[in-house]
Amino acid sequence: MHSLSSVSIFGFFANWSPFYIVTLLFVTAVYFLSVTKWRHEIPGNRPLKRREVILFIISMILIYIVKGSPIDLLSHIIFSFHMLQMAVLYLMIVPMLFFAVPSYLIDYIVSRPYIKPVFDVVSRPVFAIIVFNGLFSIYHLPVVLDFLKQSATLHSLFTVLLSVAAFNMWYPVFNRTELPRKQLTGLMKLVYIFMIGVLLTPSCGLIIFSQHPMYRTYTDPKAWLGAMALCVPQGTLDSVMSATNISGPQYFTNMSSLEDQQTGGVIMKVLQEVFFGFMLFYVFFNWRWSEGRNEEETTQRSLEARQREQAYFNQFR
Repeated sequence: MHSLSSVSIFGFFANWSPFYIVTLLFVTAVYFLSVTKWRHEIPGNRPLKRREVILFIISMILIYIVKGSPIDLLSHIIFSFHMLQMAVLYLMIVPMLFFAVPSYLIDYIVSRPYIKPVFDVVSRPVFAIIVFNGLFSIYHLPVVLDFLKQSATLHSLFTVLLSVAAFNMWYPVFNRTELPRKQLTGLMKLVYIFMIGVLLTPSCGLIIFSQHPMYRTYTDPKAWLGAMALCVPQGTLDSVMSATNISGPQYFTNMSSLEDQQTGGVIMKVLQEVFFGFMLFYVFFNWRWSEGRNEEETTQRSLEARQREQAYFNQFR
């Protein structure tokens, strides 16, 4: 057994994904052009806030860490890293983007004529929560995960699909839209977040309490090699395999396949609870603040109405 740092034998491209860096730099450039130079062409535009800049940069760094750094390579070797990647990407980074991207830009995108009819359906709370959790559960069925891990194209497409589904799921909670659409109340948002956690539990429970390894990708040498081809150039992979005695994930960890699988389920569940704890606090705090503000506004309007009535009757005295 070697240490996790042994993944360096797969080379720079497999570990640090320079093409992924270029992609994220392109996305970052488009973002800053959209919210600065091009923003005047978008209805409801406003200057970019410093907080949004910081959060967007942090989001891009986190995306690179989980999808472009050695963590991504390790997610194809060790199941625990796969679940870490899933939790951070879909339960942390996607919600963060709602605070990093100005609401007017999101409104502009989702209100395009070719997007709006579909988005109005897929962002409905009940539909969105069922679709994401359904896709997440399907993805972690052994037959599905093992199949997707053998095809770079299919795996990438399913990752994009899960990301879009995650955005749609979190939209009812964190959107700051100015569009005329029905919004969840503070209490409904709290229940909504709680239900997301409930629907994620069966998949995590199945993974944690299984009495045997479920995924060939992390146990069968042939399936594991096929998964490694998703992120390691074939020439590099062939050279490494011919020069070493690597036969599977056990070369990089002292955990058994079952321990690795159970650890991955625990990581997903623990991180979910941590992230959701922050979300529940944020939603509850904003709900109470909004309720207090509304009460103050109602009191002020009542006082002004009373003053107008008093002024009206005073003129007849």
